[in-house]
Amino acid sequence: MKLPVTNIAEPNTVRLIPTGRLKGPILAALVRHQGDLDDLAELESATNDRLIAENAGMPELRREDLIYSRPYRTFINAAFAHTRPGGNRFNSERRGAWYCALEIETSLAEIAFHLTRELINIGRFDNRTDYTELFAGFIGPFHDLRGTAEQTCLDPDPSIGYPAGQALAAELIAQGGNGLLYPSARRPEGTCLVAFHPHLVQDVRPGAIWRLEWAGSPEPTIYKA
Repeated sequence: MKLPVTNIAEPNTVRLIPTGRLKGPILAALVRHQGDLDDLAELESATNDRLIAENAGMPELRREDLIYSRPYRTFINAAFAHTRPGGNRFNSERRGAWYCALEIETSLAEIAFHLTRELINIGRFDNRTDYTELFAGFIGPFHDLRGTAEQTCLDPDPSIGYPAGQALAAELIAQGGNGLLYPSARRPEGTCLVAFHPHLVQDVRPGAIWRLEWAGSPEPTIYKA
């Protein structure tokens, strides 16, 4: 597929992650000495996809593709090593990607949609989750879906949009593409960015904490915590 390419210089794209990921190992308080901590680390490395990828690589994610000496590198690597069953809009379940937005409102709309889907699946709108902003910079050429003819990969229905998006991403990666700019399916006036390669994610740093709260309704209350 022939798509326009835009050279971008975006210093403050924003991604939201659960604040729990910023905390240290929950079992660390139980260990008495370094040997016990080392044993816990070894146990975690056997089941943690990020650590597996960093140590030995994965079928579609080479060890040398990951980041090893950059602040917040674990968050970058985790985005590519941890995937959900069935994948997301522009990545399969075999390799992740870095998703972010140009506006915090867009990131919040995306997160709210996906977490609401999970609550619909369990049939209970009773939840409170805190997310922290992760800002990152991107420089270089990205394929651009904004302003193009209607694309199946942008369909708001994941069962339609995701297979088409994953096929497009595979094609662009094979061509050496960096990623995509595209209109948000959850906030049409917003812009999302997906990066296909870890080294593209620059200058990661944390920002504010946001709370999403559901209290009996599928519409969450969203505010800074």
